Amino acid sequence: MRNLLPLISSHPGGRSALTCRYRCGDACFQEIPNTSDNEYVGDVIAGALSRRSMMRAAAVVTVAAAAGTTVLAGPAAPQAEAAELAGHGHTPDRPMTPAASGARGLRFAPVAPNNDDKVTVPDGYDQNVVIRWGEPILRGAPAFDPDKQSAKAQAGQFGYNNDFLSLLPLPGERGRQVLVANHEYTDENLMFRGYDPANPTREQVEIAWAAHGLSVVVVQDESRTGKLSPVSRHPLNRRLTATSEFEVTGPVAGSPLLRTSADRTGRKVLGTLNNCAGGTTPWGTTLHGEENFNQYFANGSSATDKRYGIAAGATERKWERFDKRFDLAQEPNEAHRFGWVVELDPYDPDATPRKRTALGRFKHEAAQPRLTADGRPVVYMGDDERFDYFYKFVSSKKMKKGNSRAAREHNLTLLDEGTLYVARLTGDSPAAEFDGTGKLPSDGEFDGSGVWIPLATGNTSHVPGMTAEEVYVFTRLAGDKVGATKMDRPEDIEPSPRTGQVYVVLTNNTKRGTAGSAPADEANPRNNNKHGHIMELAEHGDDPASDGFAWRLFLVAGDPNDPATYFSGFPKEKVSPISCPDNVAFDPHGNLWIATDGNQLGSHDGLFGVATQGERRGELKQFLTVPSGAETCGPLVQDRRVLVAVQHPGEIDGASVEKPASSWPDGPGRIVRPSVVAVWRKDGRDIGV
Repeated sequence: MRNLLPLISSHPGGRSALTCRYRCGDACFQEIPNTSDNEYVGDVIAGALSRRSMMRAAAVVTVAAAAGTTVLAGPAAPQAEAAELAGHGHTPDRPMTPAASGARGLRFAPVAPNNDDKVTVPDGYDQNVVIRWGEPILRGAPAFDPDKQSAKAQAGQFGYNNDFLSLLPLPGERGRQVLVANHEYTDENLMFRGYDPANPTREQVEIAWAAHGLSVVVVQDESRTGKLSPVSRHPLNRRLTATSEFEVTGPVAGSPLLRTSADRTGRKVLGTLNNCAGGTTPWGTTLHGEENFNQYFANGSSATDKRYGIAAGATERKWERFDKRFDLAQEPNEAHRFGWVVELDPYDPDATPRKRTALGRFKHEAAQPRLTADGRPVVYMGDDERFDYFYKFVSSKKMKKGNSRAAREHNLTLLDEGTLYVARLTGDSPAAEFDGTGKLPSDGEFDGSGVWIPLATGNTSHVPGMTAEEVYVFTRLAGDKVGATKMDRPEDIEPSPRTGQVYVVLTNNTKRGTAGSAPADEANPRNNNKHGHIMELAEHGDDPASDGFAWRLFLVAGDPNDPATYFSGFPKEKVSPISCPDNVAFDPHGNLWIATDGNQLGSHDGLFGVATQGERRGELKQFLTVPSGAETCGPLVQDRRVLVAVQHPGEIDGASVEKPASSWPDGPGRIVRPSVVAVWRKDGRDIGV
């Protein structure tokens, strides 16, 4: 057996200290916000043994209509597994090259783990940088010059640290699509020469405000390749920043909890902050999660501030020196206006984006809808914090089909009315079987059942002692009160468009099992969980609006040679090592593609594809790696193109503009720039087939 791969960082998840400071305000080094005594998975085992036997017997996703229970598919049958071990599923008389073997959509030679300062892609694939930080996209915006940057220029240029990506069709303009991107945060050390963190200038702060937010930019497809290029100054191009106007909608609009001296209506917010991942709706809009918003606000003092991780002192960026709304001692409600899901209509450059309060307020990683059989959207969401929860929202309205004005106006109200739920999980195996090593329980799977606990419907609270407004604004406290299950940093949550199964990404949690913290359990089976895992759940009756679900762990990440890892029963000697899964997306074949954040296995972060169905279920391959210091974000997989957002390249401890730790994407002597990259096959065929 090969030796285990080495760990590369003492920081949680393998991030540099610089990333921890600027991306999430050193969240992993702060006191854990969730101090509730909620039960953990495995603490309550009631009536589960008979359910477990059903799950073990299942070979495909089955709906037990009489019982109203969904049963998840079991591992590959022994015969299928033997075939895989014998020859990767191919007969001896028809040998296949490594590039051609694998599940459909994953037939490429996997990229080896590496530390190269570039985007590394499989043999036979090519790439281009679609758009870089600072490229002008609006009329009148100047060419990027890092030594002559201004807030006005940045407000017309592509923002910093791109994350979530969406590509939407553009009818009537051949070969063009609409690219929407989040800009999660700024790293002023890598943006400004001579930056003094203790004394930022107003100009630097205003440039940073303009570098946050969202970008909408039309891109042109090169027909002979997969190359994409921005169409600068297109009428649909748009920038939303930390000072743009946003509308508050839903049950908390106008609430006293959202009113400030600058907005006494509680309905108009300036800016969106720390936009991480998101989602694309069936009605043609995009959703954007406001994640680590807490780090932008100084002088938190209330219990609710503490529950949301808002510190009592000054902030890292010192924005409170230049705008009192970032000082909670002066504007205690301003922080309540962030931590929402933002909905944007990319086809209307004049429309005011909306913060949807019915979806709750927490550190939103993403928000991806799925429709019920009768056309109501259900949005799944994770709260990216150690020991916090995952949620769903079920709309009370049905989507109208078509692109008529009436249909579009109606669909822009779908996320304002419905019920917000939080998840509580129960394991199927005795708690004594989980010792923190990640060893499989005696039934051979990490699995169990779960219920969706309603928190609020419209103006009605389902949480004793809290009003509906309080539930939406202080959603974490509502989850505490109803006994939601503490998880290992729930990040992206995506329903499969093919099977309806929902994949919950749990990035890591090095505090699991430490003194005073939650122990390992069936849903979070490893103490000091450095590498993370992915949960798969199936709603009862395959109904997204149901009140219960079955769950099991689909993937337990790490070095495949580590006994604690798990790849749905697929032979571990045939998978790529993976650490710290973060954002996910599905390809046209139903495979799950996983972007990583903070690889702890000695390699740069990357993008991986894994089969979710069939005999190759659990087969995982690395498709690309990103440059030094970078994180892989915003994966988007089309038939003939893969897009990734390369975030914070060169963000390594000690790095600065004067002392760069990366030369990507433009080579030595040029400033490091977060960018969007497109990858395609050189022969023009579909990805991985």
